[in-house]
Amino acid sequence: MLGHPFDTVKVLLQTQSATKPVYSGAIDAASKVIKSEGFGGLYRGVQSPLAGQMFFRATLFFAYARAKEFVGVKPEDPLSYCRAGALAWFAGTFFESPIDLYKSQWQCQLIKAKADPNYKSPYRSVLDVVKESWKHNGIRGPYQAFGATMARNLPAGAVYFGVFENTKNAFARRNEDGKATNLQIICSGGIGGFFYWSLFYPMDVVKSALMTDSVIKSQRKYTGYFDAASKLYAGSGVKAFYRGIVPCLLRASPANAGMLFCVDFVRRAID
Repeated sequence: MLGHPFDTVKVLLQTQSATKPVYSGAIDAASKVIKSEGFGGLYRGVQSPLAGQMFFRATLFFAYARAKEFVGVKPEDPLSYCRAGALAWFAGTFFESPIDLYKSQWQCQLIKAKADPNYKSPYRSVLDVVKESWKHNGIRGPYQAFGATMARNLPAGAVYFGVFENTKNAFARRNEDGKATNLQIICSGGIGGFFYWSLFYPMDVVKSALMTDSVIKSQRKYTGYFDAASKLYAGSGVKAFYRGIVPCLLRASPANAGMLFCVDFVRRAID
């Protein structure tokens, strides 16, 4: 709930036209959305992550707990947490990808309406996006851009959990009781989230381009990951892969700090 408005602005900036941009930046995008649709406009597509995030996060952290056992993580082997993180996100992607697809498809209706005053959205809600996706692509519908999501998540998941766990362990070694404090765990989560998004943001831009492409295969602009990346680069160079990074990074640290702290706190309470 806290991070979704930032995500809406991120997707709008990522997917707007390079030659005829609707928004000049994050603040301009947010203010125009609020002006035209009210504050609720920043929560476009929130139904999809709200419905699916509990299953995605449950899968992700369950998989991470099992992956740590499988890999045999230990503080003296920093890369062991990275290997476990990559395995965990491999499992989590099967839940995350459909959630992200439907959210992004609904969010991008804003940019299409702004770019063309005569544009009529084929969707009235996120549920309509789901129906159209299944209608045209069947069981493969929810996994549009799945390969791009997996390509981002495997290395990003390794860095995300690796940075979080190793930073937390570094804090713990400095404390007399050998345990990280709550504030140090929050800080570790924020750093992990920042590294996740700052390092792999260009891959997320390509993923968003594929996810906001038409659900009807014959009407798509991109044939695949490398086609999307090359066309984005041809449009506005390297800048194309960093559109929307400001709201993304503003969200990354606090959102992930809170989430990883809550997971760690509940795990310690249960143990």
